[in-house]
Amino acid sequence: MLILYLFFVLVPVILTNVIFYQVTIANVKSQRMADLSKGMEQIRSQFMGEIRNAADFSSSFYTDSILNDMLDVNYTNPVQYIEAYDSYLRKILNTYYSGYRSLQGLTIYVDNKSVLPSGGVEFLTEEVRQSEPYRLLANSEHSAPILMRSGPEGNRQTFSILRKLNYYDALPGWKEKFVRLDLKPSTIRQIFTNLNVQGSLYLINPAGQIDYSTDSGIPWTSQLLNYGDVMDQQSKKEFEMAYPLSGEMEGWKINGVFDESEIYKELGKPSHLVVVLACINLILPTWIIIWMTRTIHVRLARILKHMEKVKHQRFEPIRQPESSDEIGQLTAEFNRMTMTIHRLINDVYVADIQHKNLELQRRHAQLNALQSQINPHFLFNALETIRMRSLMKDEDETARIIYHMAKIFRNALTWNRDKVSIQEELEYVTCFLEIQKYRFGHKLNYRIDLDPEAADCSIPKMTLLPFVENASIHGIEPLKEGGEIRLCIRRTGTELICVVEDSGAGMTEEKRKQLLSYVETEDSMGDRVGVQNVIYRLKLIYDSRFHIQIDSAPRTGTRVEIGLPLED
Repeated sequence: MLILYLFFVLVPVILTNVIFYQVTIANVKSQRMADLSKGMEQIRSQFMGEIRNAADFSSSFYTDSILNDMLDVNYTNPVQYIEAYDSYLRKILNTYYSGYRSLQGLTIYVDNKSVLPSGGVEFLTEEVRQSEPYRLLANSEHSAPILMRSGPEGNRQTFSILRKLNYYDALPGWKEKFVRLDLKPSTIRQIFTNLNVQGSLYLINPAGQIDYSTDSGIPWTSQLLNYGDVMDQQSKKEFEMAYPLSGEMEGWKINGVFDESEIYKELGKPSHLVVVLACINLILPTWIIIWMTRTIHVRLARILKHMEKVKHQRFEPIRQPESSDEIGQLTAEFNRMTMTIHRLINDVYVADIQHKNLELQRRHAQLNALQSQINPHFLFNALETIRMRSLMKDEDETARIIYHMAKIFRNALTWNRDKVSIQEELEYVTCFLEIQKYRFGHKLNYRIDLDPEAADCSIPKMTLLPFVENASIHGIEPLKEGGEIRLCIRRTGTELICVVEDSGAGMTEEKRKQLLSYVETEDSMGDRVGVQNVIYRLKLIYDSRFHIQIDSAPRTGTRVEIGLPLED
């Protein structure tokens, strides 16, 4: 066995892992370089695309005969120029700004004193002629676009496209002019930072100077630096990639400088993988031998353990993959027998106990709701007496409010029905809202939107009133300016949706979570009334077939949505 293990396990594992390591190292290195090259190529393409778009816009100004004629005209008064500007120039400037989102500024300089210096058109003054952009154009022998880096002294991060507008210089009355397009620094920054490898990128002009860089350690924004001098100062070992540019940027190039440890850091991972694979290949044969000697004993011991659990009424099936041998068949039969016994006990014994407990809990909830009233018989009789006396004295409004109060108390006394129709429930809610409106006056408004198809649907008694009461007392009452309570009840498919919404003071997130926690908790109700009582009764009646959603925040109002199964 030792010789077989040595020549047919150990030696093949070592040779296989060595070969696998060499091949993996080569593949990882090749893929790493390909990814880096693809990223650099993408940056070069995006940057040249932005410059090319700006150059194309400058060409549009260069060949626009209407624009050139408009700027060459000597206007006798400003009104003529303004009319010409509004009729054409403003439209094309807005078009360029909206069509090219990377454009930060667009200015046309013209040697024409009759135009007004505003709206993208400026005088070609002596100060402008002394500026660096004009000198670059003056020294250029052709009319192609010129790229330069501009910006305030000490922070030159903006790229500008300059171009002479001399396409029609042979026409009589032609005046000297040029256009300047400034690109957004954020666009350039986004292009050069779109690389998933740690390193620095440098944009080098034809003179070998750095015009842009992602290296925050060099002051390229405040002074002109030679790329060769910057590289000579680097102390760590680095890897460099150069990508020349073409077209309008002939002579420019983008160089990427990366730390070699960053480039090859992925190469260390295959060595760990080889070690792990070798360990697996060495350990696996040993584990197989041990497993073959213990498998029968372990599986039989598991069956015996679960038989002891069944003896103590813990009906747990054996969780293991099915197998076709004798022990596997025995395990499957034991599981079927266990689940059958468990199901029979639940159907006959436990279900009966749960039904009785459910009835006791329902009665308990009704008693708690009744106990929340303070001698309702006495209050109802007293209110009826007061109402009759008010009618005899022609105090109709007082009598109407007392009538609503008496109706609410009468409803509180009758618990012989667990469920009422939506129409009946809304009558109690309307009585309560009328009482509150009498109390607060114009401070409280309410609106009820009832789907006619939902009017005859039944819901548990006193389901909506506690939520309306909370909206009035805790939502509207604290507000000086008052607010509105809205009820919307509609029928959707097999569900009845009841929404109570107010524009009141709202509640904190902690209070909202506390109310929703009553839906999940399994504690007994105790002496709770109000919203807690409603949620508890809904759980008793519908179990998990209902839902409550509460959306609220301080000073934004509260929205409560209750979804119940449809019952006609």
